[in-house]
Amino acid sequence: MELERSHRIALIGLPGSGKTALCSRLNELGNRFEGRHFVFDEYHTVQELKNASYDVILQVVDATDLEQNLSLTPQLIDAHQRLVIAINRYDLLLATDHWLDYEALSTMMGVPVQVVSASTGDGLEAVLRDIIATLERNTLHSDEHPIYKGWEQQNEEAYAGYIHGALTQTLHHSPHDKKKTRLEKIDRILTNKWTGFPILAVVLFIVFECTFALGEPIQDWLQTGIDALYAVIVQHMPAGWFTSLIADGIVMGVGTLLTALPNIIILFFFLSLMEDSGYMARIAYLMDGVMHVVGLHGRSAIPLLMGFDCNVPAIIAAKDIIDKKDRTLTMLMVPFMSCSARLPVYILFISIFFESYKGLVLMSLYLLGLLMSFCFAFILKHTKWFRKPTDEKVNELPDFRLPRWDSILRHIWFRVSDFLKKISTVVLCASIIIWALEYFPAQDLEHIESSWLASIGHLLEPLMSPLGFDWKMSVCLLTGVPAKEAIAATFAILYGSDIATSAFTPVTAYAFLVFTLLYFPCVATVSTLRKETNAAWATLSVVNSLVIAWLGAFVAFHLGTLIFG
Repeated sequence: MELERSHRIALIGLPGSGKTALCSRLNELGNRFEGRHFVFDEYHTVQELKNASYDVILQVVDATDLEQNLSLTPQLIDAHQRLVIAINRYDLLLATDHWLDYEALSTMMGVPVQVVSASTGDGLEAVLRDIIATLERNTLHSDEHPIYKGWEQQNEEAYAGYIHGALTQTLHHSPHDKKKTRLEKIDRILTNKWTGFPILAVVLFIVFECTFALGEPIQDWLQTGIDALYAVIVQHMPAGWFTSLIADGIVMGVGTLLTALPNIIILFFFLSLMEDSGYMARIAYLMDGVMHVVGLHGRSAIPLLMGFDCNVPAIIAAKDIIDKKDRTLTMLMVPFMSCSARLPVYILFISIFFESYKGLVLMSLYLLGLLMSFCFAFILKHTKWFRKPTDEKVNELPDFRLPRWDSILRHIWFRVSDFLKKISTVVLCASIIIWALEYFPAQDLEHIESSWLASIGHLLEPLMSPLGFDWKMSVCLLTGVPAKEAIAATFAILYGSDIATSAFTPVTAYAFLVFTLLYFPCVATVSTLRKETNAAWATLSVVNSLVIAWLGAFVAFHLGTLIFG
């Protein structure tokens, strides 16, 4: 009896192509198919493939955005000789009265091409058969591949022209395509610079307002539970360092951070909705003009938008930008994006100090991060390291589509699980360390001025006092170096219920948030930046972010004091 053969398939595609859903479907189907066993592993960048072990690459392409998605293909041909292309969401393309001659496209591309639907499972068996056929035949060396053959120079511009011509011949349009549909008219409004940006501002304002309005009742309920737990521990456990550790260090530190969880879920629900519907692609298209002002191509907008989720994968995603100068500059811009790790800090401070302007304050922080990244890029683009002609503008947009709830829930769960993992590891350790530095050597939180923590804070105070910060605020920012969530935990441990008597005012609170936004996100981000660029650029990013954060907080504090007193 013949032994079942097992094959590893690397599944890759641009963000939003549906590769996660397709990977799940294929792993179910490929468990035992025609005497073979297939294991599908999902990858996010071409760089990840270089250190991976696999037999065939399966590229997932979004049928509603063919030209942009197929831009990844030449890199994959270079990475491995065995490639199969699966065009996902083909049913959505047909619904627009367009159709693709994928067999002719396969001939032009020199690789097998199949049309599939991850939602219905159509076409998956054909993909598996193409993978088997690809495994059994020898393929051309990349230099002899039909895509490259006859070119004097293999480059991004030449390939873009090739794929545009191939789609011109194989992508067929409805005879009524010249008539502007209602969605096309909406697209013209959403992507027009005069109407698109005001609409985007309104959408973001609504999202941020709903984040607080819907999350506040649950947040209050969680805070009540944490306060009750704190009271029970203090009343029923014997006084001493262990009780203080549990109550002041863990419950007040980690527990206070947990109250931000409802707001995080709500915000990422809206962001996932925007991405899955296709509106996030319109934002990237709209930003293309802004990107060209600072000398970058619109493709740099995608990693920046991903940075609102987490800076680390956003930096990794920027690796797919072919031009080295644009790639490095985009990576240096990413840390200015307001990642989800900063969100608990925003929610805590905005809920306390900006009761009447919650959505507006939160939106201002996100926009400030974008503004500072563009200013930073504009300056660097005029230096000898990054000066170069700007590429052509983006002119492709995917169709609007109905969001898939499984995709939205998967994204929310990923962010929630990441948040819970952080607060149960990094933040928990930071909370215990902060409590110990505050509790000892006096062994009494009432004498905090004689603690080790106060000694550290007083060393930083002369540097931070021009920003309106006392030593406690300085310590909070210091604990945010490993993970920004730790700032909120430290704040809860140091201030507890004494917020009203602290040095915090709405002006100092906003200056504090500006500093939190602008200084480097976390050690993991710096480590990733060093790995993907070099130590010099990573060091520049850290030093530069600290200087910009200090100047930004200085301006916010003194301007706010001048206006509001």
